[in-house]
Amino acid sequence: MCAESLFREQGLGVNCVHSLKPRRPPEPLFPEPDMPAAALRRPAAVFAVLSVVVLAACGKSAPPGGPAGPGGAAPPPPEVVAVTVAAKDVPVEFEYVGQTAGVREVEVRPRVGGILLKWNYTEGARVKAGQSLFTIDPAPFQAAVNRLDATLASASARRAQAAREAARLEPLVKEGMVTRKAYDDAGAAETISAADEKTARAALAEARLQLSYTNVTAPISGVTGLAARSEGSLVEAQQTLLTSISQIEPIHVLFSIPEAEHMQLQRESAEGRLRLPEDGRFEARVVLSDGKVYDQTGKVDFTNVRVNPGTGSIEARAVMPNADLKLRPGMFARVKLTGATRPGALTVPQRAVLEGPGTKIVLTVNDKGLVEPRPVQVGDWTGNDWIIAGGLKPGDKVIVDGIVKVRPGGPVKIAQAPPEGGAPPNTPPPAAKP
Repeated sequence: MCAESLFREQGLGVNCVHSLKPRRPPEPLFPEPDMPAAALRRPAAVFAVLSVVVLAACGKSAPPGGPAGPGGAAPPPPEVVAVTVAAKDVPVEFEYVGQTAGVREVEVRPRVGGILLKWNYTEGARVKAGQSLFTIDPAPFQAAVNRLDATLASASARRAQAAREAARLEPLVKEGMVTRKAYDDAGAAETISAADEKTARAALAEARLQLSYTNVTAPISGVTGLAARSEGSLVEAQQTLLTSISQIEPIHVLFSIPEAEHMQLQRESAEGRLRLPEDGRFEARVVLSDGKVYDQTGKVDFTNVRVNPGTGSIEARAVMPNADLKLRPGMFARVKLTGATRPGALTVPQRAVLEGPGTKIVLTVNDKGLVEPRPVQVGDWTGNDWIIAGGLKPGDKVIVDGIVKVRPGGPVKIAQAPPEGGAPPNTPPPAAKP
């Protein structure tokens, strides 16, 4: 809008515009060098004032097709993507920090003392129960066996002699040729010699057992550890640790459940808000320290009835198959338990839940197509969704995409959801490569 039209609008007439022209002669475009500074600033000031007046007048009426839309109409409501909340059975996953341990872990110690003569295994290799691991010098034990073998032979000879003496005196005592006392003494000597023979036989068996202990064998099948003593070392019976064996096929994963969480699970199960596995045994998956999921699935086979007073948690255990020995004792891992469900649960995508002042909020679309903020109470995560514990009901429409374009109480248009992994509505296509 020009200045002439501005004055027409104000009812001043065109002549009024010309009457505003200065009556004195126009000042030169390029002033003389000796012209005062105030005279130099006057034309610029007048031009600035007229510019502001004209611009203000032009702002009174927006041209057609401007921000208000063609013909001055309101802009169309922004498009958003919304999901309709529906009740459904949602699988629940619990996650805990755990550590692997062998099903059986045994410390190998010698049963007899002596000089460690030889290693009979490879450290870190699989061994079977009864396989020889170490050899302790057997010479002293072999000598003891030989000595006690001779003692047994002597005792057997004395018993035989006593038996013959008693048999010879038996008919004589009947004829009265020997006294009854002599016959009784011969019978007692036979009994004593028989007992001595048994004692010698037991001592020989013990010596042979001690000799067999010089061959230290694996008590269980498993994987061996490092040898704790080198060849030539002196080892003490039942004291010196030689090595250890871990049975890791299958393998255990130990983890702890906080007491408060365990009580909450029991309460939700009793109220029907949580459905536990039918056999009471959760399925277990293991996430290793590198973030990869172990490719085998196990079962929870033990939950302690006691609460650890030091940690305030309940110890539990899962057993995992480990045929390829990928899991080793002592590894830290995350244990994920599955098999429980929440019947009739309400879920919304995580990106639809906003952080509000002291609470979490979702934006819903009411029956009039207007945006309505709604505070909600959230529960656990399930995949990429929040489980909503309160604040929503089945049938509510929750905005998941286009949140930045809406305002509370404003109208919106619900667009069709993009395909999985697609772009949200009103997203321009990517620029073509040059």
